Amino acid sequence: MSGPIWEKEARRVYFLQRWPSARAMKRARQRVKELTPRSRCHADLREVVAQLNPVLRGWGAYFRTGNSAAKFDQLDSYVWWRLRALRVKRAGSKLRAREAERWTRDYFIEGLGLHRLRGTVRYPEAA
Repeated sequence: MSGPIWEKEARRVYFLQRWPSARAMKRARQRVKELTPRSRCHADLREVVAQLNPVLRGWGAYFRTGNSAAKFDQLDSYVWWRLRALRVKRAGSKLRAREAERWTRDYFIEGLGLHRLRGTVRYPEAA
């Protein structure tokens, strides 16, 4: 046996090995894609974010126990990419040089209130 917990306390500790499956990830991305079609580029982004947040919160609450942090980062990146694409499509030919660089993840999270999955993982209490 090895590891810091075993060496300090001489006890075995088991960790949850649970994360969203490929099918669950695909369904979550599909749902995000349904809520952010390119035809909604002229809709107010706050409305789009308001419709996305319950989906992200519910999906994140279901998978927040275990080792799902990497998958949460992937879905956060996908949502950011979709919303940024809507902004770029809305700007169209009037998009100025380096303007799209301002639309970072923080712009959508802090400015528009997008729910972030990163940092929401909770591990179950040890008995």
